[in-house]
Amino acid sequence: MTTADLELFPVVLSAPSGAGKTTIARALVEEESDFAFSVSATTRGRRGLEVHGVDYWFISHGQFRRMIDDGEFAEWAEVHGELYGTPVSSLREAAQGGRHVLLDIDVQGARQIREAVPQALLLFILPPSVEVLLARLRGRGTEKEADVQRRLRTALAELRAAEAFDFFVINDDLERAMQEVRYLARDRHPPEEGPSGSLEDALSLRSGVEALLDHDSFSDR
Repeated sequence: MTTADLELFPVVLSAPSGAGKTTIARALVEEESDFAFSVSATTRGRRGLEVHGVDYWFISHGQFRRMIDDGEFAEWAEVHGELYGTPVSSLREAAQGGRHVLLDIDVQGARQIREAVPQALLLFILPPSVEVLLARLRGRGTEKEADVQRRLRTALAELRAAEAFDFFVINDDLERAMQEVRYLARDRHPPEEGPSGSLEDALSLRSGVEALLDHDSFSDR
């Protein structure tokens, strides 16, 4: 896929686990007529009430591999043995009518989108602090600490790729975060008061997560 093939300006939302990027993306699509999701393809099975073609395109490993060989993905990745990707056709369909195409993907996918569509806008969503991040990962207190630690390590891997992103949005209030993403997507630059977050915030959060994971008492909680 080339930029000549796609006259698109997709907006990529990536974040450490627990930052709330999916909530922001879904709320924007539900409330704003000029925002649309690009439906991803996956080889994993359906969960709950998921609908083929709405939540994901559910396809076989063989079909997914054929699509890779035919250059039909803007980005793709393997996660825990299953394949996930953004079909070029989904980008085209979502962009009809001049809509802003939202991609809710990990940092690996974000880098691939940047290579395929250099004009893409890459936004990194951040929690306001490592304490808030940990609280969100623990949820309602039913998470096993081993799972929390695994999700923290995933968050750390995401934060280590923060330098690749254009702007940083701190999600300490959903409506404010939505408003900032909305502004960035439509105007391609931050509001007059500046972006809520920065690379320095991402690096500080990364240091906090590293310290938390290195703390001997974490696994004993």
